[in-house]
Amino acid sequence: MRALLTRVLPFAAALASFGAHAADPVKFGLCYDLTKIYVAAVPQVAQAVKDYAELLNQRGGIEGHPIEVIVQDHGNEPQRGIDCYERLKREGVMVFDFFSTPVSRAVLPRIVQDGNIMVQPLTGRGDAVDGEVFKNVFPLAPTYWGQAANIISYFKRQAGGKLDGKKVAYLYLDTPFGREPMPVLEALKRIERFDLQTFPFPVPGNDQSAAFAQIRRFQPDWVVLWSFSPLNPITFREMQRNGIPLEKLVTVNWINEVDINNFGAAAAKGLKRSAVVSGGADHPLVRDILRELYDKGKGNGDRKLVADSYYNTGLAVYSSVFEGVRLAIKSQGWPLTPQKIRQGMYQIKNYDAKGFMAPITVTPKDHGGGGKTRIDMWDGAKWVPQTDWFADYTGLVGTLVKANSADFAKANK
Repeated sequence: MRALLTRVLPFAAALASFGAHAADPVKFGLCYDLTKIYVAAVPQVAQAVKDYAELLNQRGGIEGHPIEVIVQDHGNEPQRGIDCYERLKREGVMVFDFFSTPVSRAVLPRIVQDGNIMVQPLTGRGDAVDGEVFKNVFPLAPTYWGQAANIISYFKRQAGGKLDGKKVAYLYLDTPFGREPMPVLEALKRIERFDLQTFPFPVPGNDQSAAFAQIRRFQPDWVVLWSFSPLNPITFREMQRNGIPLEKLVTVNWINEVDINNFGAAAAKGLKRSAVVSGGADHPLVRDILRELYDKGKGNGDRKLVADSYYNTGLAVYSSVFEGVRLAIKSQGWPLTPQKIRQGMYQIKNYDAKGFMAPITVTPKDHGGGGKTRIDMWDGAKWVPQTDWFADYTGLVGTLVKANSADFAKANK
């Protein structure tokens, strides 16, 4: 008996030591707008992040460390976002995501001062892809400038390589979000010599009739839409009412299956979007989540939202975030620091989560990952890719990024 105990006790002690070490969590702070402006999209993103964390935890976490995702609501209010950041920072969180442009901008000076990591997909400052200036901010996604440039590139391909004399209507919600792509569009108008006219519609976006009266007179070859989820069906109905085919439309990425169904899945056939992630449930990662979580009653939200475009966006972005942290722990060991996480992000090379999104490569100069998007078309039942993943006019976009980041760097010396 004593001999058995002699053998068992060291083994038990080793297990206890491993268990204590493995119990040290990797904490991620998601301070999100779950109740106000972005409520049509952000809860699905949070659901996806929590589901993916749960799936990974069932498989041993990140290099043996469990993932703890802390989600709190800031209601798109900058001060509440700052309060959330300070509270979670005290709890040991080093990686933060605010999924709101005004909140991200408000917290940015504290991120810079504290040296923590901000994940900033599809929100915040577009020039934050400049890693030489924004050393601790990782958008890990295309900028709106890049999306706009890629849409124009797609139009050029459709026109046989020349846009001379073609008419492009830019329809947008009259907010900083809607106005952001305009410098790129104006520059490309001069380069490619197409006729660009802009058509704002006012917040809250329910009345777009005045803009469409002007668009109808313009008779565009293509329409670029910069709007957000619940406003999209209003645009589709106005296009229908004004006799403008949906086939002429390409939207920014903020459109999902709920928008399509609110208009009519069959009626929406032919419309296109700038895609940053694959749509639908036909991917191993989504199938694993459905099988290992939702089939067993362990999901973190409504099963109907799994594989929604916004859910998939959260899944894609955080597959990159978790991969960067995994590489940090694997190459530099525990305990984690923001500096180690940053170096882990720089080890992400051509990562696409097995075809789930555009391959991204993060470098000290480029924190966006390459800026690739593709054009998807709704075929009446699902999104169908019309192009491969691509990034075009990268020199122009890079110049715009550098001009803006230089102003930030000068103001924050």
